[in-house]
Amino acid sequence: MKLLRTRCAAVAAAGTLAAGLLTGCGSSVDHDEVVATIGDAQLSYGVANFYARMMQSRYENYYTSLTGETPAEFWLQQWDGGSYENYVKRNLMEDLENLYLLRQHADEYDVALTEAEEKDIAKAAADFEEGNALEAKEVVSGYAKYIQEYLELATIEEKMDAPMKEGVDENVPDEEAAQKSLKYVYFSYNKEGEDGKSESMSDDEKKEQKEKAEKFAKDLQESEKKDIDKAAKEDDLEVETVTFDSESTAPYVDFIKAADKLKENEVTDAIESDGGLYVGLLTSLFDQEATDAEKERIIRDRKDEQYDSLLEKWREEAEITLNEEVWGKIGFAYQGIAIPKDDKDDKDDKKAENETADEASSDQEDTEAEDGTDDEEQPEDAEEEDAQK
Repeated sequence: MKLLRTRCAAVAAAGTLAAGLLTGCGSSVDHDEVVATIGDAQLSYGVANFYARMMQSRYENYYTSLTGETPAEFWLQQWDGGSYENYVKRNLMEDLENLYLLRQHADEYDVALTEAEEKDIAKAAADFEEGNALEAKEVVSGYAKYIQEYLELATIEEKMDAPMKEGVDENVPDEEAAQKSLKYVYFSYNKEGEDGKSESMSDDEKKEQKEKAEKFAKDLQESEKKDIDKAAKEDDLEVETVTFDSESTAPYVDFIKAADKLKENEVTDAIESDGGLYVGLLTSLFDQEATDAEKERIIRDRKDEQYDSLLEKWREEAEITLNEEVWGKIGFAYQGIAIPKDDKDDKDDKKAENETADEASSDQEDTEAEDGTDDEEQPEDAEEEDAQK
């Protein structure tokens, strides 16, 4: 689960972690209680709670403003066989365990904190503690020693990333990464209702839309120049462009399968999906720019796989135990966390929100993979489902 530790590590290194960052209210706890042991390391309630509250605030800041839900409604929704709170907490605990594993193996990669980093982290932690009231510090474990511990772990994690990914094969032949390019028109089965919102067409309207798509495909197939842009403009339709290979599924898997069988400058039939119909023109059997981008993605995946395999190996070798009772004391649904912000925070907040959205998309993909589902991806003009959570 991709989280926001990189941003926090960079903040720590810059020594700019803002005092007064988190606010909340709650009862006193023992912040030194052990939540988990990872090898010979102990994860305290304080470190676990500080990280969990930081992440809670990011989730709530993004999703509640997007959906209008209360934090309780958001966290208590059902997800992956339980509440979304439990799902997120499982991932957060795994990430925390990984942080300690990374520190335990840092010497193998000659990774250590510099004096300057230690100084900046200590100052950031001290400033945070000094700038928050006791009540808020109790809620988020906002005391210097826990913040400092977390920031040291996060900074080591960031410094471990590159050396752990070194040595992978970066040679990717064209045939492995080759991408084709396709222009297409989408005939949606949705329309704008009287209230301005998207709604499904009637059966008669869908039939008419299907006939329109089939005629468009036939006319384009029989035309001499196969000018999909001109044909679409004449019918007041929009042309989209996509690059793909045989394993692609977007915008719709059956449409991609049909396009993959074409020669250059050939046209598909009207391919029907639940949400509408697609007509496409294969514009290139080999898109160099997209192929180069795919090579970079493949290399990134290889590096990530090497990184993940190392972490998995270390997890298998380490003795890891979790104190469920102590970890269970950290709940999100009934303990709100807010991040006061001003104009200068907008840029960072937007970046963090984008990362949170990416993370949610990854969560959705993971859940769909487990369920064996693969939802059709729609163009922008199709009716969008509620935001993924």
